Amino acid sequence: MKVKKFDLPPVNPHGTVVIRVDRLIKRFVLRHTRSMKEAFIWLVNGRKGDLNEKFNAVNEVTFDIREGERVALLGKNGSGKSTMLKLISGVMVPDSGRVLARGRIAGLIEVGAGFHPDLTGRDNVYLNAAILGMSKEEITEKFASIEEFAEIGDFMDTEVKFYSSGMYLRLAFAVAVHTDPEIFLVDEILAVGDEKFQKKCLERIRQLCLEGKTLVVVSHELDMISKICDRGIIMDGGHMVFDGPVDDAVKIMRGESLDS
Repeated sequence: MKVKKFDLPPVNPHGTVVIRVDRLIKRFVLRHTRSMKEAFIWLVNGRKGDLNEKFNAVNEVTFDIREGERVALLGKNGSGKSTMLKLISGVMVPDSGRVLARGRIAGLIEVGAGFHPDLTGRDNVYLNAAILGMSKEEITEKFASIEEFAEIGDFMDTEVKFYSSGMYLRLAFAVAVHTDPEIFLVDEILAVGDEKFQKKCLERIRQLCLEGKTLVVVSHELDMISKICDRGIIMDGGHMVFDGPVDDAVKIMRGESLDS
């Protein structure tokens, strides 16, 4: 199926590098047991090896992203793409290698990340926007626009622990897009909102792209990826296995031939 792309400006292939991922490794512990009983059964059954094995969720990955690029991180569940996005955002620290980023980063990595459950939506706007680098004066100036975009009405003065996941999404997205980021990171979070709000979010993302902002997105929605991205990076088992035009990346993810 041919997907109509957004009409977005071409990216300068010699433009400024705004994200550099250099030989990146992120290691996690895979716990096989959580109790003495399970450990005893493990040993009695002759299982060998460390009960807490380490594995590389991201393994020796290197790439550059230039200013204005729209990059999709693709792969099956557990491939390392969301971990990669968290490393770029600074939410996680690598075990080896480095991530360098230039410019203000706004990320929608997890629903409600950066929100304090016992504070109201209003208070969390100020808290979250400050975390993303805005001054109190900037937040106050943009608050009405944030409130209008979020569309949560009187719930703005309700503690966010009473919010649904959709309300979290609306407020988090509204804050993030009003920080005027140079780099915008999105991880599957658009799947939480209703269709109307998803379209609204996509239109705002399109506007950011038209302004020359850099976009890095993780999603299984391949049609959406085809619309807004120009480059695709495929992860598999922590390794980068493809880096090229997004249309080719989508074909690979769908199991199609690149010649078709």
